[in-house]
Amino acid sequence: MKKIILSTIMAGALAFGANAQEFDKWSLEVGGGFNKPMAPLGPDFLSPTLNLGHIEFGARYMFNEKFGLKLDYGFGSMREAQGNDSQSLPFDTKYFRMNLQGVANIGRIMNFESFTRSFGLLLHGGAGIGRVNPEENLFNDFDDDVYTIMFGLTPQLKLSKNIALVGDISTVLNGRQTVTWDGSTAIRPSTDNGFYGANGTWWTGTLGLQFYLGKSEEHADWFIAADKYATKEELATQINGIKDMLKDSDGDGVPDYLDKEPNTPAGARVNSSGMTMDSDGDGTPDHMDKCPFLPGPASTGGCPVEEIVEQVDFFRKALNDGYVNVYYAFDSDKPLGYSTSAANYVSNFLKKNPGVSVEVKGYADELGPEDYNMKLSERRAKAVYDLLIASGVDASRISYKGYGEDTSVDKSSADARQMARRASFEVK
Repeated sequence: MKKIILSTIMAGALAFGANAQEFDKWSLEVGGGFNKPMAPLGPDFLSPTLNLGHIEFGARYMFNEKFGLKLDYGFGSMREAQGNDSQSLPFDTKYFRMNLQGVANIGRIMNFESFTRSFGLLLHGGAGIGRVNPEENLFNDFDDDVYTIMFGLTPQLKLSKNIALVGDISTVLNGRQTVTWDGSTAIRPSTDNGFYGANGTWWTGTLGLQFYLGKSEEHADWFIAADKYATKEELATQINGIKDMLKDSDGDGVPDYLDKEPNTPAGARVNSSGMTMDSDGDGTPDHMDKCPFLPGPASTGGCPVEEIVEQVDFFRKALNDGYVNVYYAFDSDKPLGYSTSAANYVSNFLKKNPGVSVEVKGYADELGPEDYNMKLSERRAKAVYDLLIASGVDASRISYKGYGEDTSVDKSSADARQMARRASFEVK
C-alpha cells in the first residue's frame, strides 16, 4: 500500500515540475525524393510511377509538444515515363511551391511513448503559392502561376538529441492551373480564362533529415512531460515529506493520513480506510469473532447462541460467496497489506479444522492483454498459496489456480477494477 501511494505522489510531483521545463521549438528540415504528376495530362502523355527529381527545405516552430507551424519550399522537375514499354510523348516541366502549414505531432497526441520513444509521426497541412513551367511542347516557357493546397504525413526516426531521419508523403492540389503538366494543351480553350478550381493534382515522396535547434534536453517532437527529472536535493525533500505522510502508527498497513482509525489493535483485520472490520455487524470485530460472518453476542465470542449450521458451513459460505478476499494493486502480484488478514483468517480456520481444504482462485481486471492477465491471476493465487503454506497449513490441503479476467465488474470504474484484482477462496 505504501509503495502504491509513494509512486502516485512522486509521479504527481514530477509531472508538476515538468510543466515548467522548457523544450526546443525550432527545427530545420531538408529532404529529396520523388514526384508524380497525376492530372491533368494531355493525350499520349504518361507520367512515371516514381519520378526522381524533387527537393524541399523547411523551417518549423512548435508552440508546444503537440502543435506548430512550418514554412517550406519545394522544387523539382517532371518528365515522361521512360522505358521500352512506354508509349508517352516527351515532356520536361519545372516547378516550385512555397507553403505555410500547420503541424500536429501525432506521436504526442496519441501517446506513442507507451510503446516507443524513437518513432514519431507528424501530420501537416496548409496552403501557399507555386509555379509550373513547361519547357517543351506548345506552352514551353509558359509561367503558369498557381496557388497550392497540400497535406501529408511525416514518419520520424530519432537518431540523436539533435537529428531525426524522416520520410514524407504529401498530396498537393494546384489551383488555377492553366495548362497540362506536359505543356501540350490548355486546360480550357483560352489561357486567358483558364483559371478555375484546384484542378492540378500531384504528390511527392521524400526522405530527409530534421535538425533540432536549441539547448534544451529535448525538442518538442520528443518531449514528454512525465520525463522531467528532479534534482537530488528536490527528490530528498519530497521523499522526506512523503515518508512523514506514510507513517503507520498502528501497523495495520494503512498510512496515518488515510487511516480513519489510527489506533487499530494489533492483528485486527482492516479495510482500505484502516478501520477494524466487523463483517456480520454484531459489534464484535472479526479478529475477535469466532463466527465473523454470523451475528452473535459478545458473550459467545460473536457466535449465535443457537447455531443451526455447523461452523464449517459458515466458513464455506463466507469463502464461496466471496466475502473473504486478498486484494492487489494494478499489475502486481504482491498482496496489499490491509487485505492479508483474509489469508490469516483462512489459515487459522484450516489449522482448527484439519478436514477442510480450499482452492485459492486468482483474478485480474480487464486492462491489458488477456493472456498476460491469465498469467498474472495465477501469480496472485500462488502468492496467497505461499502465505498459507508459510503459516503452517499442509500443502496437500491447498490448491491454487488463475482464472484470468473478472468480466463481471464494470471495467470503466476504477473502484470496480480494484475489486477485480483479487484472490478469493473456495472450500473443496
